[in-house]
Amino acid sequence: MPRINLLPWREERRKRRQQQFNNAAAGIAVLAVLVVGYWLHTMNGNIDYQNQRNQYLKTEIASVDKRIAAIKDLKKTRKELLARMRIIEKLQQSRPQVVHLFDQLVRTLPDGVYLTSVSEKAGTLHLDGIAQSSARISTYMRNIAGSKWLADPNLTVIKADNKDGLHRKHFTLTAQITGPTKKTSS
Repeated sequence: MPRINLLPWREERRKRRQQQFNNAAAGIAVLAVLVVGYWLHTMNGNIDYQNQRNQYLKTEIASVDKRIAAIKDLKKTRKELLARMRIIEKLQQSRPQVVHLFDQLVRTLPDGVYLTSVSEKAGTLHLDGIAQSSARISTYMRNIAGSKWLADPNLTVIKADNKDGLHRKHFTLTAQITGPTKKTSS
């Protein structure tokens, strides 16, 4: 029987398989390096893209912040202008009041009563004057109470003065300034 040596064939087969394995391992290693390289390149691209988006958002946020600051300034300016307008409207509305007030001062002043000082503060009129008698002061207070533009007369000071042989009374009184619509009839 002839003897066949199968060892060289098996050894060649083993070498081929080893070479195929080495080639496959090298191919897989190259493929793995390519995949990792592609993945790193893609991730770096995504990171750069996200950084660009973040930078864009920062610039837009800064722009919007500037607009918000401008809007706040405009609102502040608007409030100031509205306050000025209210003051001007109030002054315009009170302009005729001064005329009526002086008219009422003249109309309510009886004979024998003279005013030396008139001042106004917060809707209260302070009147200083000289009268020939206390009765004339009482008449003046009744006239003020009956006025359309003045109300609530209150006598605070009355002094007798006998200088030069004249019997005069120095007085100080206050009255509230009202309008014809604010005065209630009783």
